[in-house]
Amino acid sequence: MLRLIKLVRERESTLSAMTMCNFTKVIAFLKFILVPHGFLLRVWCVRETLLGQRRCVVRIRAGWQHALWVMSGVVVLILLSAQTGGAQNGLGAQARVLETGSAIRASQNALSLELVISQPVPYRLRVLAGPPRLVMDFNTLDWAGVDLGAQVPRSHVRALRQGQLPDGWSRLVLDMGAPFGLASSEQRIDASTGQAVISVQLVRMDLDAFERAAQDEGRFAVLSGGAFLHPEAAPAPAAPVARRKPVVMLDPGHGGLDPGAERGGIREADLVLTFARQLREVLVRRGLFDVAMTRDEDVFVSLDGRIRAARAAQADVFLSLHADALPEGLASGAVIYLLGDTASDDSAAYLAERHDRADMLAGVDLTGNTDEIARVLMSVAWQDTAPRARDLAESLVEGVGAAGLRLHRRPIQSGAFTVLRAVDMPSALVELGFMSSPRDLANLRDPDWTLRMAEALADSLELWHERDMALQGLRRR
Repeated sequence: MLRLIKLVRERESTLSAMTMCNFTKVIAFLKFILVPHGFLLRVWCVRETLLGQRRCVVRIRAGWQHALWVMSGVVVLILLSAQTGGAQNGLGAQARVLETGSAIRASQNALSLELVISQPVPYRLRVLAGPPRLVMDFNTLDWAGVDLGAQVPRSHVRALRQGQLPDGWSRLVLDMGAPFGLASSEQRIDASTGQAVISVQLVRMDLDAFERAAQDEGRFAVLSGGAFLHPEAAPAPAAPVARRKPVVMLDPGHGGLDPGAERGGIREADLVLTFARQLREVLVRRGLFDVAMTRDEDVFVSLDGRIRAARAAQADVFLSLHADALPEGLASGAVIYLLGDTASDDSAAYLAERHDRADMLAGVDLTGNTDEIARVLMSVAWQDTAPRARDLAESLVEGVGAAGLRLHRRPIQSGAFTVLRAVDMPSALVELGFMSSPRDLANLRDPDWTLRMAEALADSLELWHERDMALQGLRRR
């Protein structure tokens, strides 16, 4: 079927040849990305008669059967830079959200969002189902001093979250109280001030139509280099490089939009990040392992993104670090969780569901996660990895117990933890303790205790590595 791009372009003689050259290159890029997916692209420039200056707008429209990809920021930045030289607008500085003029408005069958920002930025957006959510990413925005939550119409929007992503983008997530689909989106530029307004219009839809319109996140293209934010397939591992040391991937849970458990203003995400840095220091000092981390700051990393980071680092073992909360009195002490198709108890099921829900609240599409775990457990590769993961868990329990640190009465459990589903490396989720236990929480905040735990886990990893190398030698024979 023939695809049609209708390009409306008006220009004045004042536009330089360089501007038109950049304009043509960007349009060619947009054609390459969008035409195969049936999108209609319109680009136009209009004269602001009162100011005697020009405003350039790009609008990309699609039917409900397609996602609405917004790439206007790329074109607008190039056009604006060519006309003003960039210096007047301060494009080198991070864009800020301005409270004046920014608003979320609702009517019976419509929802609109307007963000006034200090300068134009590339952005992307989509809707996700289960529950209905609008997810917007910006490269990048400073939200300091702006509270859009106070303007949220509660009949239409149940919650609003914002935070940083590890790739330098910022994310805004709106949990919608009803299915509202994307109608249009545009970024308008005020050439006299350099400010921009991002306007998003949504309309009420029936649930079936909304679910058909909701775009799977794996197909959502990032503006930078055509890469994907959450690709459907993991990238091929880099070519192997010679190294002497095995690589331990430490995964501090939660972060950014997802604070994890909270008690008295203390966030699980902060506690486990501090501990991960301490454990990394111990491991590096001992010299047996190289160490990588899925995050080293307060940013959100999806569960799939954590697995991809481990593969990119060619990790030999993966430890996800947590300090969750359960109803008080239900759990205390360290627990090691392994991947399983069924939970070992209600607490394990609750924690696995809670971790997946944190991804969902941060704007990640979880469609197919359960099926993927089932495929992992039935794969041939898992038959080799599962015993090694069990040995890892037993070594961790042995090391923590030998250090005189408190263990849960059932120290090894299992559950459908998405973050543990890598078939190519032994993985375990370590609950250092539970923030719902006053004693555990006090320990987690005690630097002496966390150092003892870090030393115990380092001992455990060394013990496991020694045993694993011996067992692999036997298997090769």
